[in-house]
Amino acid sequence: MALPPLTDPFARTITYLRVSVTDRCDLRCGYCMPEDMRFLPKADVLSFEELERLCAVFVRAGVTKLRITGGEPLVRKDILSFLRGVARHLDDGGLKELALTTNATRLALFARDLAEIGIKRVNISLDTLDRETFKRITKRDALPAVLEGIDAAREAGLKVKINTVALKHDNAHEIPRIIQWAHERGMDVSLIETMPLGEIEQDRTDQYISLADVRANLASFWTLRDVNETTGGPSAYARIAETGGRLGFITPLSHNFCASCNRVRLTCTGRLYLCLGQDEHVDFRAALRGGASDDDLHALLLEALSIKPERHEFQIAPELAPALPRHMSTTGG
Repeated sequence: MALPPLTDPFARTITYLRVSVTDRCDLRCGYCMPEDMRFLPKADVLSFEELERLCAVFVRAGVTKLRITGGEPLVRKDILSFLRGVARHLDDGGLKELALTTNATRLALFARDLAEIGIKRVNISLDTLDRETFKRITKRDALPAVLEGIDAAREAGLKVKINTVALKHDNAHEIPRIIQWAHERGMDVSLIETMPLGEIEQDRTDQYISLADVRANLASFWTLRDVNETTGGPSAYARIAETGGRLGFITPLSHNFCASCNRVRLTCTGRLYLCLGQDEHVDFRAALRGGASDDDLHALLLEALSIKPERHEFQIAPELAPALPRHMSTTGG
């Protein structure tokens, strides 16, 4: 029997689940985590069997899109076996899309397998095309590996979207080059405002730049036309006439997009966060390890949705602490 749609108290239908499989990452982007990041002990992290079971419950309840995230998902051992397990929901029709977000440092090793599993789209985090700038932002000299991974993904037939965090002092001047480079290769780009999540060594207010300002600069030499297109996430898209490509704007600070939120986030520890910028969550790990049935887990999901907040409260200013101490890598990108 078909279950009723998953809806929250504000009549938004939830069809999109982002699943973090690890909080670990092989890069140390300064706006995301500190250099000496303390990662979770293994006992706190759900096994792939537990994660796969939860995904099945969510799909049965009405989730049609799964995005696998981290941390960096490709650093977790046996990730392909997990992806093959959840990809069975593509075959039975419960799932319309299985996607992946990655930093692409290991993508060259996995691209062909990902395509064979049934993944058609990958989002790749890339903030610069300059090797020295990449090393400064990520604390690792890994740009050649990332570019190799992007090439491998395209050769495997994967649709690639580049996600670029706009950073006033590190890459704002380079954004047009990144867009041109991506569009020449048939890749979309989404620009993202830096978000006040997690205690880091940097001052985010010093790096923050409004994407309204970025767009105004781009519009001084390119023709941007808004389009009513979506990939199911928070990007608002425009087409650039001169490049022929699509450009997305993710604006949690300058232009709130919460009214159309269709997603929730499951961490690798089994916490379901109802909003990236709020702390409301429900602990599925305790239920899983306490012997809950699938019906119990479905009931817990409905309970979780009943506390989904209307919106986040992101603000950024020198005198303000982060919106939450929780790092992005913990919640999942």
